[in-house]
Amino acid sequence: MTGIKSLAKDTAIYGLSSIVGKFLNWLLVPFYSYTLKETGDYGMVTELYGWTALALVILTYGMETGFFRFINNDKYKSTQVYSTSLSMLGLTSLLFVAVSLIFLPQISAGMGYEKHPEFIGMLIVVVAADAFCSIPFAYLRYKNKALRFASIKLLMILTNIFFNLFFIWLCPKIYRWNPALIDWFYKPDYGVGYVFVSNLFSTGITLLALLPYFVKVKFDFNPVLLRKMLGYSLPLLLLGIAGIMNQTFDKIIFTHLFEDQQYARAQLGIYGACYKIAVVMMMFTQAFRYAYEPYIFAKHRDDDNRRAYAEAMKYYIIFAFLIFLGIMFYLDIFKYIISSDYHEGLKVVPIVLMCYLFQGVFFNLSLWYKLTDRTQWGAYISMFGAFITVLGNILFVPRYGYMAAAWVSFVCFFLMMVISWWLGQKYYPICYDLKSAGKYLLLTAGLYALGMLLPVEPLWLKLLFRTALLLIFLLVLTKKDLPLNQLLPGKLLHKKD
Repeated sequence: MTGIKSLAKDTAIYGLSSIVGKFLNWLLVPFYSYTLKETGDYGMVTELYGWTALALVILTYGMETGFFRFINNDKYKSTQVYSTSLSMLGLTSLLFVAVSLIFLPQISAGMGYEKHPEFIGMLIVVVAADAFCSIPFAYLRYKNKALRFASIKLLMILTNIFFNLFFIWLCPKIYRWNPALIDWFYKPDYGVGYVFVSNLFSTGITLLALLPYFVKVKFDFNPVLLRKMLGYSLPLLLLGIAGIMNQTFDKIIFTHLFEDQQYARAQLGIYGACYKIAVVMMMFTQAFRYAYEPYIFAKHRDDDNRRAYAEAMKYYIIFAFLIFLGIMFYLDIFKYIISSDYHEGLKVVPIVLMCYLFQGVFFNLSLWYKLTDRTQWGAYISMFGAFITVLGNILFVPRYGYMAAAWVSFVCFFLMMVISWWLGQKYYPICYDLKSAGKYLLLTAGLYALGMLLPVEPLWLKLLFRTALLLIFLLVLTKKDLPLNQLLPGKLLHKKD
């Protein structure tokens, strides 16, 4: 259980930074919803960041996971693995920027942004820099420098928030008071463009913060190692593309499925803003991922590795259900983080929460093909999911709008999760505690039904009733699977064998 305790500690550190950082970024959602002129402006942000997510996966082409796979191999020096992966990503990122900027007018026109090609240009530079920085960030995780990793991530987020507040909130006030002070750099009608300007500045500051890991690490490039890393990682590129398509295709394709582009961007803005309310589940999944990926490769040599993997899955599912109930039971409060113009889309929140939960389980299950070097199976599963996503969105979104997009994602990730579990039991069997998962699923479903369907008014009494239901879940958790004596220092997640 020492490994689980270490995993819990790292998850807590990564989780704290991720939760704080994502919460701060989350605050930009109400900020945008109350300051941007139209819901369509936020729809533009949602669409373009969907494209950058896809581009980032392509530009990293699985090298981050390949880095962890080979840096734990005694055959190669850690400096070789780091230098080789960093050099390769640096070269491909530079090529991407050069080629993309040459053809920027054509790319912008094809995406429907011919009036603002600079939006696309800024995001091209940002996504290339983020791809390059993925290896230094992975190196910090490998070195167990969770605090340094977290501090740089928070610096990036805080600077992005600062520049957003400066350009979108403060500059308009200064301009109305004394335009001469800022009219040499500020354009009052640029609006949503300053979202992308802020991101560009924060990315530059992140590069400076990571500079020591570019210049102080010994250069030790190994072409033989590179071929092996690419052989392992490139199948993950297909997996990554298919995976990110499952997450962002609905946002990328949405406006292209309607004749009225203004209406489509307005609807996409509503969908994107309400999607963000479920970000807590995504934060938990991401924090777990940061700690779990290096953990599974390091734990692979231990005798009790499969038992540890099963235990990690169990606690992930339990706390994911707890987060689901917490968000849904207090949605009447959380909804005010966005303007009332967006509230019509709140019905997607429970669907999106379950999508994130399925994603997290699927990621935990993915260890079987990573540890057995069968990464092509991850690609096959994700490509199947991408097929469902593409087909479902094209068929149903024009008729049912963003609700169809949400349900298509639900079906996609559920099927991927089930298929991965079935294949994993064949190639790398792990005795997951399905009985416990089933009990918590039934408990969560029962409490959710009581909390959402019973007509309790006024609002304060409804929230009090739902809090009591949430306490029932916590009572079951502390009695059955996490007794209070285990929460004492040094006893977290420790059980007698």
